[in-house]
Amino acid sequence: MRDRETGSWWQQVTGRAISGELAGSALELMPNDELTFALWKSESSKEHGHGLVLAPVAGREKDYDKEWEKEVAKYPVPLTFPGQGLQDRDVILGVTFGGQARAFPLAKVRGQTPVEDKIAGVPVALVTGPDGESVRVFRSQWNGMDIDLYRDAQSDGQSGGQSPEWRLLDSQGNTWNFAGCATSGPAAGQCLEKINFLKDYWFDWKNYNPRTTVYSH
Repeated sequence: MRDRETGSWWQQVTGRAISGELAGSALELMPNDELTFALWKSESSKEHGHGLVLAPVAGREKDYDKEWEKEVAKYPVPLTFPGQGLQDRDVILGVTFGGQARAFPLAKVRGQTPVEDKIAGVPVALVTGPDGESVRVFRSQWNGMDIDLYRDAQSDGQSGGQSPEWRLLDSQGNTWNFAGCATSGPAAGQCLEKINFLKDYWFDWKNYNPRTTVYSH
């Protein structure tokens, strides 16, 4: 990316300026979510009462390439990193913490949510939401203690995890929703810390995080 003010060039993944007047600077990473529109709309109405949608510029709709990912997939990748059990274009959730980086295959996160792990000694939990698509990452600590999170089997329903009663339980008697907030138990009203992550292709993540490990449990 190039800014108009100084002509500096910025890496899209890292947010760092690699050439130009601002070379060496870094943009601040803003917290974000990876949600389906339906789930975002539901949460937005409950938490804020409203939400805004970025719509195409009127009259320029044809300029928006809706098939971009399918087209890109036809081209060879610029770099390849075999040998760690992932294909170049496998989608991963990349997490960095305490100077360490780890790639979590998206297919595994969706298949065994929650996925629990430790990065730089910090416990993290990766979860797929009630829609089976949306994902979030939390620091699985409460009240100074590491907590083990697990799905409430009764909340799964019979339709592929579409139950509106999606919830996580822990051994401390707390119930947590997909926003990471406790709805009952000693922690009621408190929320887990969200961890930033990057949804990316494996080859791209590995390129910018050469020492990354891969979750394999």
